[in-house]
Amino acid sequence: MGCASMVAMGLSRKLLGEGEEIVLHLRTHAKKLVLPALVLIVLGALVGVAIALLPPSAEPWGRLVVAGVAVVLAIVLVLVPYLRWRTTTYTVTNRRIITRTGIINQTGHDLPLVRINDVSYERSLTDRMLGCGTLNIRTASEQGPVVLPDVPGVERVHVEITELLFDSTNPSYRHDVHDDEDEDEDES
Repeated sequence: MGCASMVAMGLSRKLLGEGEEIVLHLRTHAKKLVLPALVLIVLGALVGVAIALLPPSAEPWGRLVVAGVAVVLAIVLVLVPYLRWRTTTYTVTNRRIITRTGIINQTGHDLPLVRINDVSYERSLTDRMLGCGTLNIRTASEQGPVVLPDVPGVERVHVEITELLFDSTNPSYRHDVHDDEDEDEDES
């Protein structure tokens, strides 16, 4: 199954409710790392050229200035986008959809499955080639849809969420929950 590998990473079990199980856990698509990787390569080449072209009179401070500028640019243009990618996660459980993002200040959003009215996805030509897309989740809320960009395997994620929604709105599913409560009362 294609999404089974997406479950390997995990949300801490202490953040899950009793009986709650992780169905999918994933990060935004790795396409977010292509530009930072290219920047790192170009930055390395530019540092090499700059050091090679430094006049001997600029030694050793010239190399230190070039290296310092390169480090600052690498942090801003490579490390920060990598950390954003690394800290942006989407988790689907049998009860809710959990999003987490943030390097220093973390922002989380939990959306109970029972509040979801519609799930759709969009895929550009590039997204189709890379196997990702944008997942749009609509609720009855006036805040508008929850948009999850660059979801890897967006079609499979859409199917998984739809199956969970179908199960959670199925009358027999709700009946089973109430039957369990009735059995507890009968045992008293």
